[in-house]
Amino acid sequence: MAENELAAFRDRWEQELASKKEEQHLVGPPCDVRGQSGEGDVRNSYFDDSKPNPDEPKGCVCAAVEGRLGGEREASGNAAEDQPKYVSIARSLLDGRTSPLLDRIHEERKRRKRNFRDVTDVRSASLEQERPRRKIKEDEKLLDQLIQDLNDTNDIPFFDIELPYELALKIFRYLDRTELGRCAQVSRAWRVLAEDAVLWFKMCRKEGYHQDASVSDSPCWKGTLRDSRNRARTVCTNWKNRVGSISQLQFELGKVLCDVSSCAEFVFAGYTSGDVRLWDTRHWDLTASYLKTNSLSALSEPRPHVSHVQVNNTVAAAAYEDGCIDLWSTETGGEPIHHYQIPGRSRVLVLSPDRAALGSAAGPDVRLDWADGRGYWRSSCQVHLPRTVESMALVPSRGQHCPLAAVTTGDTVYLLDPHEETPRILHSVYGHPVTCLDASESHVALGVKSAGWAMHGGGNKIHVYSLETSKPVICVGNSAGDFTCINLRDAHPHLLVSGNKDRRVRVFDLRSGSSVASLYGHYLGVTSVQADDWKIVSGGGEGLVCVWEMRMGTKLWEMHNRHPVRHVHFDTSTLVTANIPDDKSPRGACITDDDLTAHRRHRGVISHYDFSEDALSQDHILPICRSNYTESSGYNYNIGLVVPYDRLSGSHPAL
Repeated sequence: MAENELAAFRDRWEQELASKKEEQHLVGPPCDVRGQSGEGDVRNSYFDDSKPNPDEPKGCVCAAVEGRLGGEREASGNAAEDQPKYVSIARSLLDGRTSPLLDRIHEERKRRKRNFRDVTDVRSASLEQERPRRKIKEDEKLLDQLIQDLNDTNDIPFFDIELPYELALKIFRYLDRTELGRCAQVSRAWRVLAEDAVLWFKMCRKEGYHQDASVSDSPCWKGTLRDSRNRARTVCTNWKNRVGSISQLQFELGKVLCDVSSCAEFVFAGYTSGDVRLWDTRHWDLTASYLKTNSLSALSEPRPHVSHVQVNNTVAAAAYEDGCIDLWSTETGGEPIHHYQIPGRSRVLVLSPDRAALGSAAGPDVRLDWADGRGYWRSSCQVHLPRTVESMALVPSRGQHCPLAAVTTGDTVYLLDPHEETPRILHSVYGHPVTCLDASESHVALGVKSAGWAMHGGGNKIHVYSLETSKPVICVGNSAGDFTCINLRDAHPHLLVSGNKDRRVRVFDLRSGSSVASLYGHYLGVTSVQADDWKIVSGGGEGLVCVWEMRMGTKLWEMHNRHPVRHVHFDTSTLVTANIPDDKSPRGACITDDDLTAHRRHRGVISHYDFSEDALSQDHILPICRSNYTESSGYNYNIGLVVPYDRLSGSHPAL
């Protein structure tokens, strides 16, 4: 019996402890405190009333305790049924076993649990809906982080360690200036790659700077490219604002200018005296070279006039009124390196712009000469055409040793190929003569004059033919005036610039056939024209040289001289213009050595503009002061220069 009482007591104690922990978890500290005090009083009162007798055995004590507890339960149960509720509450309070608010507390706990479960269910449902989106964003963030980690851990070692330097250099070759600058900031190894001299050398040549240089010519091609771009930007600004130096290339008194030709480095001129003169624009301190003529022209009296001159970077050619043609080397000068004579007066003389090839025509006879690999000149083609030759254009280098020429005779255009026995007809329309001609590496452009009923079809036009297929590619223009000049070889790719008698300069897009610009400025017609990617330089019969801005269609500035402008040629920083008089033997005026006024009126003018120099700067030296004191008097403005020590002593040159 005692063992059963002890087991029941333990079970009851464990239940009370378990209920205590649950109340502490749900209700909080205040309820727990009250529960602890009640339970402590119960245990104290219990142990105080039922103190065991030390003489009694342990089993009897347990049985007595259990019997007393059972009797109390029965008595309290019966009393609770018979007595009012407040009596049971009072008894409970006196016993300290429970609280009158226990039922309310249990109900409040249940209500809070239900509310908590409802709120939790609503929030969990909303979280379940948003979970896929958040998962996608988290996946994206994780993917970006993974890629960044892979780049940080793999890319740099791949270039620095695993990839050979040559292959990495080939990869960097496809980057531009901005991208190379960014790569140079990644690491030291990438900086070495991004600042490689070969990369910047190729980029410098790709942008058009230092085409003839080699890698070893500059210690830092990156700095060279930067300086070249800054210089080009300055030159462009000087072009627009007409800032630079202007020089007039003049000849001896009493002679009239006949023809002028120029290239990037040389200016070549011929005169009525039969003399030819060559200027090297790279060395202005040196005097111009007087090239010697052939023995036949030198011994004849009077000497024949120079009819045409041509020059490129390697050779210079001149044709005379008697049919003689001389060819000189621009490096050696002096005696002609090649000479031949054609029957009759030479009407056409053309020189290839990029190689040693010469074409000439007198009447209906055409001759093509070229220099082989050893420097020996030979005639590659001699053709007799049905009609008189009026104009000719040599096609620039197309990988062939022999030159290819386009020749016009009235209303027919022939294509002369030394490998073919007979000329090929490129264009022929009866009654529509060709007024001007030019050729590029792949196309030939010719201005065709329309008359009669053909004027109702749009007027005069420019036909462009392909050299590969000999078929027309496009037809542009619809002006009432005749086209007088065409520039296809020097123009920007896919553009064609032309001048017309209707006083307009026109630029056409060969891809669409549309007109890009139409500029009005020469009241006696346009005689010569050239354009690049942003500007146009044109010359007129009234002696006016105009510089135009292509995109805006406005005139930047102009210069005027007495005679018609027959030659215009410019490169990046220089411009050469030639005003050549139509009358080579003026009447009513005697041009002699001592008649300076008449000479200036009739001689013609060659002007050289250098936009890389600022004539207003303090360190600029005027062309009149560029003298080596080897001549007793200077020709410019008839100023006599004295010896150097007079200048040092403070004396001034005599006027």
